[in-house]
Amino acid sequence: MAASDMKHCLNTVYTLWLREMLRYKRSRSRIIGSLATPLFFLVIMGSALGSAMTLRSGRYIDYMAPGIIGMSILFASLLGGVSIIWDREFGFLKEILVAPVNRFYTALGKATGGVTTAMIQGTMIMIISGFLGIKYVSIWGQLFSIIVMFIIGLGFIGLGITLASRIESHEGFQMIMTFITFPTLMASTAFYPPENLPEWLSIPVYLNPFTYGIEAMRWSLLGSSSIPISRSLPVIIAFAIAMITLGSWSFDRAGDQ
Repeated sequence: MAASDMKHCLNTVYTLWLREMLRYKRSRSRIIGSLATPLFFLVIMGSALGSAMTLRSGRYIDYMAPGIIGMSILFASLLGGVSIIWDREFGFLKEILVAPVNRFYTALGKATGGVTTAMIQGTMIMIISGFLGIKYVSIWGQLFSIIVMFIIGLGFIGLGITLASRIESHEGFQMIMTFITFPTLMASTAFYPPENLPEWLSIPVYLNPFTYGIEAMRWSLLGSSSIPISRSLPVIIAFAIAMITLGSWSFDRAGDQ
């Protein structure tokens, strides 16, 4: 690819990323809601379940904090696909699909915008949780957790783009998202450690890529995890690559229909 063509492709990615950022900045209700719900879970559920659950070491609310951050990343990334449905409905999607640029970069621009939004939300919740008394192991661990957020977000925004490329209505997309997000969240280690799970439940938990994202986040922020980081990190990287590839392919196919 010539340098001028690459510059044009990167400009496309940047333009679509900037559009998503401006849309997020102007939606104050979305920002407030994206912070209030996870913090409500952390404060209320963390306090309530903390009095009932016992861990081998540490407080339950500390254990739960990486799961809440991961939950925010999961929801924001999957719902990033809604912008594709909006753009299709208002005709903007058709305009960008006929542009003289590889559709991979168009999908990449949408993905980077959604991932950046998810990372902003996750980072803000991480910072606020620190002020609420969550004990993180180090500043370097917090910085590494932002990288983990990016990888998790990339995987699930790819899944969101894949589904949005196939679904025509907002109602259908919201229904599918509800069907995916809550089983993904609950069949993970976001709220409970995997050691004492029933054998039948441990199977979907360990098959769930979100579990490995949560454990990587927990290792980064708390210094320990149930799954070694040497196993968690390759799993979420492979998942991210697979989902972005699938999302780009689905986005390209949707433009031909």
